[in-house]
Amino acid sequence: MISAAVLLPVFLTHLAAAISPGPAVLMTVRLAASQGMRTAAAYAAGVMIGAVIWAAAALLGLSVLFQILPGLFVAMKLIGAAFLVYVGFMTWRHASAPLAMQGTAAAMSVPRALRFGLVLQLTNPKPAVFFGAVFVTLVPPETPLAGLALVLAIVALNELASNLLVARIFSLPRARSVYMRLKTRVERVFGTLLAGFGVKLALS
Repeated sequence: MISAAVLLPVFLTHLAAAISPGPAVLMTVRLAASQGMRTAAAYAAGVMIGAVIWAAAALLGLSVLFQILPGLFVAMKLIGAAFLVYVGFMTWRHASAPLAMQGTAAAMSVPRALRFGLVLQLTNPKPAVFFGAVFVTLVPPETPLAGLALVLAIVALNELASNLLVARIFSLPRARSVYMRLKTRVERVFGTLLAGFGVKLALS
């Protein structure tokens, strides 16, 4: 069985990455403030599933494949960058539109929010490189399958818990009230930041 001396560094390293500001966290804030906890929670579940997929792929050697075939990594990175720029542009473009409240036809459904979180996570290949570096450094190659399953469980827990915490904070009535009052300006800032993340991904 894998030891706590391995699991704790994996937990802390990934938790620091999971809570750092990025497109996934930014979108959690936006969905929680605009559409409430349920939508944001479904989105967070999608992000978590995507992170676990990337982590499992890294354990299977995908990060090594990216090193052997750098063109594959670049292609996936550009696809992810284009998706982020598109989401940012659409957010900015519709910033002045009326708020799509939960329960209305315009609101994002739970299945759609989950899919959106999954797509947002999977269109960014950099987590595979991150997980590959973490696992090569911290997880012994002789780790049994049960130990690797624990590592993936830690990834799932960190991703879900960190995004749910953000969602809870920004779905509170006061936070949502401020968001609704400043919606146009806040959405344009969010749109610009998301597009900026996309450009940064493309150039990195």
